[in-house]
Amino acid sequence: MAKIKVAKGAPRTDMTPMVDMFMLLLTFFMLTATFRPQEPTQVDMPNSISEKLIPERNAITVFIGKDNKVFFNIDNGEDSTLHIRQEVLKNVGQQFDITFTYDQLSKFERMDAFGMPVSNIAEWIDAPDQSTRDKLQVGIPVDSTNNELAMWILYSRKVNPKAEATIRGDNIADYKAVKKVLDIFQEAKINKFNLVTNLEKVEVSLENL
Repeated sequence: MAKIKVAKGAPRTDMTPMVDMFMLLLTFFMLTATFRPQEPTQVDMPNSISEKLIPERNAITVFIGKDNKVFFNIDNGEDSTLHIRQEVLKNVGQQFDITFTYDQLSKFERMDAFGMPVSNIAEWIDAPDQSTRDKLQVGIPVDSTNNELAMWILYSRKVNPKAEATIRGDNIADYKAVKKVLDIFQEAKINKFNLVTNLEKVEVSLENL
């Protein structure tokens, strides 16, 4: 009796589940990704060589632009449930008898660096578009009679003691503007900070200046 031959077919892999999984992952990453915020001023930083990386979390950043205007930023740290930016804004507002609404505090937590008097912060938060916000970016007062930058640094360090200070200064910024920021750091007892250049970061000690 002749042996019955079973027809053999090439193995087939169904790719449909893999495509579905790829689309789910892509959607997840798109919804959860956070884009790097736009800096409040264009800073053309000087050159240097360093192997130390800029901290991505727990950072206090002071920007000094070409026009010597000063801007400030602090991130939400490693634990977003602490609402560090909200707490800093509330503390600074109390010093100027300014109360921010819950919505303003929530929006401020998700916003980028800023540079204006505390009295204009609420207007900046509630601005209808980015163009209006940019017009309010006139720089944080650093005069001896009205030193609001010192206030921001003080409460940022109180709310987040782990925060490292960083300066991003333009290479043509006036030395006097940079010196004011350095003096504020020294008064706040910040003896070490990160000086960011357009290549890499340099750690600076006030004793070396």
